[in-house]
Amino acid sequence: MHFVRAKGILSAKNGMNLYRGCTHGCIYCDSRSDCYQMDHAFEDVEVKANAPALLEQALRRKRKKCMIGTGAMSDPYNPIEAELGLTGACLELIERYGFGAAVLTKSDLILRDIDLLERIHRKTRCVVQMTLTTFDESLCRIVEPNVCTTRRRYEVLKAMQARGIPTVVWLSPILPFLNDTEENLRGILDLCFDAGVSGILCFGMGVTLRAGDREYFYAALDRHFPGLRRQYEHTFGNAYVCDSSDSGKLMEIFHTECAARGVLHDVDGIFRFLDEFPDPAADQLSLF
Repeated sequence: MHFVRAKGILSAKNGMNLYRGCTHGCIYCDSRSDCYQMDHAFEDVEVKANAPALLEQALRRKRKKCMIGTGAMSDPYNPIEAELGLTGACLELIERYGFGAAVLTKSDLILRDIDLLERIHRKTRCVVQMTLTTFDESLCRIVEPNVCTTRRRYEVLKAMQARGIPTVVWLSPILPFLNDTEENLRGILDLCFDAGVSGILCFGMGVTLRAGDREYFYAALDRHFPGLRRQYEHTFGNAYVCDSSDSGKLMEIFHTECAARGVLHDVDGIFRFLDEFPDPAADQLSLF
């Protein structure tokens, strides 16, 4: 890892990335793509050392409370977070200044901050998001090698459920010829439903590949699934969107099962859910 002093921390949509790069090693990670113009090795994680100070300044200036998101480009619970604690420090600021938090991760390290997340939710609102892609634990350890497996992430979701913290699952990506099966889909959905998730976000049954990301993905296929790279190249060429041949059937199952259980499953609806912030005036009126 290496440290930098950032000039700003919040995006126009109130998202923040405290780290740049990751050591989870997920073979499909879009954040490796050349278009993001990262000028250092992806595993040499860039740390925004002054992130808490920048966030405090930004929160003080805001006229209206809102949800603060993190995890869109880099996992806020990278392993180095256990040592550095930047995510924890920023969550403490979010709670202190009365904002909400929407946190996306693959890591069970988030359990370290579960008391803080619960306090945020009791005071304003907190939503925890977990990425689940692969029900088979052995395959999960290959596809997402340096982070806890799906079963452990399910346990994290259950822990949040027990604290009354709403959760959303990102069911993405689904890798053609690897986990694009009905068995995989239903296995993940069963875990989600049992954990009482509020929504499941799925952009389609496939994966996106572009320069930088594609090369890393294909190298992983060569190591773990000899011959599969040629199948990808033959089927998709250099396409950005690589959809499963069973995408239609799998998406029908996905939408049908979610609808039957009252779980949010349309992309726009889920993003609205993540952005929702309680209206103090409405809460005050509800008392009368």
